[in-house]
Amino acid sequence: MKQARLQKIQRVLSLRQPTLTVLLEEVHKPHNLSAILRSCDAVGAMQAHAIVPRGGMPTYNATSGSAEKWVPLHTHKQVIPTIEDLQKQGYQVLATHLSERAVDYREVDYTRPTCILLGAEKWGVSEDAAKAADQNIIIPMMGMVQSLNVSVAAATILFEAQRQRQVAGMYREPQIEPVTLKRLTFEWLYPELAEIYQDRGEAYPELDEEGMIVQVSPQV
Repeated sequence: MKQARLQKIQRVLSLRQPTLTVLLEEVHKPHNLSAILRSCDAVGAMQAHAIVPRGGMPTYNATSGSAEKWVPLHTHKQVIPTIEDLQKQGYQVLATHLSERAVDYREVDYTRPTCILLGAEKWGVSEDAAKAADQNIIIPMMGMVQSLNVSVAAATILFEAQRQRQVAGMYREPQIEPVTLKRLTFEWLYPELAEIYQDRGEAYPELDEEGMIVQVSPQV
């Protein structure tokens, strides 16, 4: 069983895309947050970012499918500094926002380091955040309503990013550095033990080909 789980973890990590993420601006409904993280996991996004809503971060529900275990959510206080920080890291920030400079979401190159900015359920992305973004994108609507639910919009755009990256061969070879791949493998396989080693500031033990620990510190 341990070997089978190791193989699944290694397969999933080999498909992870560290240059694809989302930034949620005050998304406050638990089912939407959970569904977005589930979509992030499905396309291989490494992590997600969120601006904490005024009422605090929502809790996860069954909609996540436990995706929060595999897609870390980093919280931030202010949207503009967060956008600027992501841009400094080389990400293009794409805001889902109807504006004069908005383009069809399918016209964007998602093989570049990309962060998709999505707004709160009722108000959408704020005007200041939309202006700070590198590009505004829209999902063309053919019906009476003007927009999709935020979690549906996130999934739609993320799977277009996945499609483009598959065509470009970005899922054929691991995008994660070997040292990070090794670290995450241990953390996903032994989450409780990983916390103990982290608290003590010690390196993780080696794993054999079956996922068994070669040598455990006598203090664990």
